[in-house]
Amino acid sequence: MNQRQDVLQQTDRKRNYKPAIIIITIVINGLVALLAGLPGVENFTAFDVKILPMLNAIFNSFTFLFLVGALVAIIKKNVTVHRRFIYAAFITTTLFLVTYVGHHLLSDSTPYGGTGLMAGVYYFILITHIVLAAIIVPLALISVARAWNMENERHRKIVRWTMPIWLYVSLTGVLVYVMISPYY
Repeated sequence: MNQRQDVLQQTDRKRNYKPAIIIITIVINGLVALLAGLPGVENFTAFDVKILPMLNAIFNSFTFLFLVGALVAIIKKNVTVHRRFIYAAFITTTLFLVTYVGHHLLSDSTPYGGTGLMAGVYYFILITHIVLAAIIVPLALISVARAWNMENERHRKIVRWTMPIWLYVSLTGVLVYVMISPYY
């Protein structure tokens, strides 16, 4: 088999994840944006919804740790361990999204009560967290799709952006919780 036929055969085996990535990105980011403007459900008493922000922070903490583990594993060229940590990060990020959506569906947003320099720091962290969280959704999905398609060079190029942004988003998610938790 010549090189051109080999490339064509490899191309035939690749899956097109682009439609799924676009749909998932629109659904997740759209749902989060929609919930930001809606009031919470009144008189919800099935459980104390104040536990959900703490769960958000816990899931973000695990995501951060799993991403660090994935980074260490790939630096050591252990692809299997790297892959497992990435899947774990996707699971904890998904759990974060479920508890985040649940919290914002069931309760009103909590305003930050701090003032002065701390308010400036809080809002800087919050705004950068929100903007980069919206960006990380397609970046993470594209990164994993390229890995699944064995597009290793393209995967390496995008994860140079994906990994630090995802680390920042997961870490700042915890910081936002720590800074706003006294006001719940």
